Amino acid sequence: MGHETIAPNPWMILPFAILLGTIALAPLLFGGWWLKHYPKVAIGLGAITLAYYWYGFSGDNSKIAHGRVWGTAHEYVSFIALIGSLYVVSGGIHIRVKGEATPMVNVLFLLVGALLANVLGTTGASMLLIRPWIRMNKYRITAHHIVFFIFIVSNVGGCLTPIGDPPLFLGYLKGVPFWWVAEHCWPMWAVGLGFLLVTFFVVDCFNFKLAPENIRKKETEQEGWHFEGLPNLFFLAVILGAIFIDKPAFLREALMILAAVGSYYTTKKPVHEANHFNFHPIQEVAILFIGIFATMIPALDWLELNAAKLGEPTPGFFFWGSGILSSALDNAPTYLSFLSALIGATHDSDIHHLLATNGISVVAISVGAVFFGACTYIGNGPNFMVKSIADQQKVHAPSFLAYIFKFALPVMLPMLVIVWLIFFR
Repeated sequence: MGHETIAPNPWMILPFAILLGTIALAPLLFGGWWLKHYPKVAIGLGAITLAYYWYGFSGDNSKIAHGRVWGTAHEYVSFIALIGSLYVVSGGIHIRVKGEATPMVNVLFLLVGALLANVLGTTGASMLLIRPWIRMNKYRITAHHIVFFIFIVSNVGGCLTPIGDPPLFLGYLKGVPFWWVAEHCWPMWAVGLGFLLVTFFVVDCFNFKLAPENIRKKETEQEGWHFEGLPNLFFLAVILGAIFIDKPAFLREALMILAAVGSYYTTKKPVHEANHFNFHPIQEVAILFIGIFATMIPALDWLELNAAKLGEPTPGFFFWGSGILSSALDNAPTYLSFLSALIGATHDSDIHHLLATNGISVVAISVGAVFFGACTYIGNGPNFMVKSIADQQKVHAPSFLAYIFKFALPVMLPMLVIVWLIFFR
């Protein structure tokens, strides 16, 4: 991380808490009002924090505060450029599939989705694959198909690269080397993913046996797959190449945006129509994250300065701590908060030295943020996107509380306990 830290007034953490609380509760309690006014809430709360950092300090502290604002702005632009460009390019690829899938075909599809999440990001992979997933299971689609898709493709699958999940990309921007994540997180990824795929297979076999005979006969009608919009693979390659460009400033982001613009204007209209492509989901993420990135500056600074008071936190503390907060809030800012806490607790702001001496704690924060992001609809950006597409297609997706009590607690919790027992206890 390596930035200088100033001591903010602890009251300035309040806008961050209010924003995350509103994101969690407003869609449930007053959805219509929230849909209309969320930009005012996010930008208004962000403006309060930015004004404090711009005008609230004097002397050397003023310079540090201004540096924090500019650094955060750069991180935000990088974050949105990556997520937005992957969203646009994946929206230009359409997979057409007919017929029906057996439980084993479904498991293979989810495994491929988990691997793809590391290349397209969990957002890109979710947007690309959710519609074919619904179509291939259309004769017997039910809640568990949507929920396990969110568990595997939208979250746990993307634990191997910084492209995979937003928190890991923020770690990459802070200096965690690109391949470090795959090298150190693959055993947890394999255990977590294996548990979820086996559980899904058992549940799906049961669902398949309950399906009427005439539906099960349709399994033999594997009527082939059809891919449209494949020139977008070129634009995808541009985005993936751009990730490794560090200098000059903003060249990486400019290339990503150019790839997205090129993809959007060269993709044939019927492909976008078949994908029901529009900018609303990414617009919502971009606006909410303006507020999140701005309001979390004092929370991160305060954590870094006060984390030493936690004593010597264990990897288990970082796994459960970053995880539980990731499921209740959003996993990207939670990851940064706990990385700041680790830096504060170890007094080690050189990220390479930190990885060498406290790598297991960084792994615990990474795995916690990515895995627990699956535990609620608000834990990770793609979760709500998948739910809204399922709702559009008249597929039953569980309500906010049903998702937690019927699926996250009985399925995700045992998996998380197993990962903790094996790797972080």
